[in-house]
Amino acid sequence: MKNMIFHIPYFLDENMKSGSHIRPLKMKQAFEEIGYNVDVISGYHDSRKKAIDKIKENIQNGIKYDFCYSESSTMPTMLTEKNHIPRYPSLDFSFFKFLNKNNIKIGLFYRDCLWAFPEEYDALVSLPKRIVSKHYYKKDLNLYNKFIDKVYLPSLSMKNKLPVNLKNANSVLPPGLDEVINKKTTPSDKLRLFYVGGLDTSLYNLELLFEVVGSLDFVEMTVCVREDEWENLKETYTKFMKKDNIKIIHKSGKEFEEDILNSDITVLYYKVTNYRSFAMPVKLFEYLGYLKPILSTPNNAAADFIEKNNIGFIVDYDKNSLKDELFNIYKNKDEILNKMHENLLEVAENNTWASRARQVANDLK
Repeated sequence: MKNMIFHIPYFLDENMKSGSHIRPLKMKQAFEEIGYNVDVISGYHDSRKKAIDKIKENIQNGIKYDFCYSESSTMPTMLTEKNHIPRYPSLDFSFFKFLNKNNIKIGLFYRDCLWAFPEEYDALVSLPKRIVSKHYYKKDLNLYNKFIDKVYLPSLSMKNKLPVNLKNANSVLPPGLDEVINKKTTPSDKLRLFYVGGLDTSLYNLELLFEVVGSLDFVEMTVCVREDEWENLKETYTKFMKKDNIKIIHKSGKEFEEDILNSDITVLYYKVTNYRSFAMPVKLFEYLGYLKPILSTPNNAAADFIEKNNIGFIVDYDKNSLKDELFNIYKNKDEILNKMHENLLEVAENNTWASRARQVANDLK
């Protein structure tokens, strides 16, 4: 089999539902799916060092690796220990230096730069922690410039948001989807919306959506959210739920398959912040895998993808605009959704996790 190195500078929890844990596992599986033996470096220092030593030994014994693929942490590489103290500052980057010397190319997905947006980051992190973390975030970027052959971003618009120019960051590697589920929707005389994800009003504010849907008799909406988050935020949203046409569920993965299959449109409709403008949410591709059109606000990377591929509806963040668009879709629901189905199918088949792995392999081997 072909061999590759898969490097994650933190502990991967397979039970975590966040993108920073889901995405690396999906990419690892995808590399295996396209025919690679994957030697993994992950975990805290001791686990990573043990894996690094084994791979160095393999290389010295003549085993060939086509390339190394890495994904950054949401925190600085040198602060990923349990106590976030930089006790092992050279572990990962000295390994990258070793790979450079052995002519093994390195590709790295840089997932997030919330730290570069004071309006969001400063509200979440105390001043002493901000000073330390920003220093190490910038150190990461400078070291990527030194050792990484190809840096992948969620969208190219992210590159201009960074305080350090990433020289080799000229490619995107958005999330992918597992499989295409092409099943018929149960008929309904209503327009049915589906949303899965957070409701935190600082990042995922759905108040305007709730208000509009809650005022329309011809729309129903299912919202899938973690139970603890709903308990914390339900007072914010229940005031819009007077018509009994918004249903809250607490499910994950395949558990909500029937709910999304029985929807007409999926939702990424919330106010776009400067930070979120370049994000490519995992849920966009999850929706795409179910061949469901996506409703989004404009002026962000997800909306650009939706519009370019004609797989949804881009609507201004405005009550009247949203009401008008939902009514227009409702009046011509079957015609509009049937016409969009073929686009959804074609785009979905070209955006699997396996296609992402093949892209990396072709770039680096």
